[in-house]
Amino acid sequence: MDRAEVPVDRPAPDSARAERLAGPFVRLAAGTSGVGSDAHYPEERPARVVEVAAFRLAVHPVTVGQFARFVQATRYVTDAERHGAAAVFVAPAGPVDRAHPQQWWRLVEGATWLAPFGPNARRRPAPDEPVVQVTAADAAAFCRWAQVRLATEAEWERAAAATTLPPTWPFAPDGQLGANVWIGEFPWRHDRASRPGPQAVGRYGTDAVGCVDLLGNVWEWTATRWASSAPGDDRRVIKGGSFLCSADYCTRYRPSARLARSGSEPACHVGLRVALDA
Repeated sequence: MDRAEVPVDRPAPDSARAERLAGPFVRLAAGTSGVGSDAHYPEERPARVVEVAAFRLAVHPVTVGQFARFVQATRYVTDAERHGAAAVFVAPAGPVDRAHPQQWWRLVEGATWLAPFGPNARRRPAPDEPVVQVTAADAAAFCRWAQVRLATEAEWERAAAATTLPPTWPFAPDGQLGANVWIGEFPWRHDRASRPGPQAVGRYGTDAVGCVDLLGNVWEWTATRWASSAPGDDRRVIKGGSFLCSADYCTRYRPSARLARSGSEPACHVGLRVALDA
């Protein structure tokens, strides 16, 4: 079994504060929930049923605007700002050997939550876009300030799995795109008008439980550790896929999909969503 929850503070729910700083929230009832899948990547196995207590989940990922209020109130400095660089997606000029992701990832000096693609990139995040370039420690600091917490993987998947995905996913039966994902030949040809990157939360509508962007847009930190026998392994489970997931390379825009990511590594496609005990 490679899923273990990281010990986290479970603050007494302060609904008014949480709604003001990190909300809005939807409530999910307690019950059994499917987690994982036997049909896709090995790390999603085995599919199983778990008990999940009632909880509340933020409707959308933490936005740039919400994170800015946190920074303004606390003068918090993120890990990317302290370290001076972060991981940025840079599309190659043509097809490449996709066995080597270093061909489209760069460590860019000055890349931060305010400049996710680097200080020289023309693209700047809007207040209603998900914040990215945050580590697990940055996420924990935001949670302490807002008196919220990260969802566990099982909680996150319970919310995401409530929407039945059509066989044509990420396209809806009417042909409309249902999430912010990569359309085209990854990683060099992007067949959409907009450049690949985070988009305003809620652009693709609300799902069955009342949330937006659980799939696609940006990966989201969870409170679940990616267990390992290696001492000091700080990897966490991230969920949801991102604008870099594609049908021809990384189909992780599914509820059961998961990735391991070092808690100390910020990236331009990883953000967070928060939760509360019910």
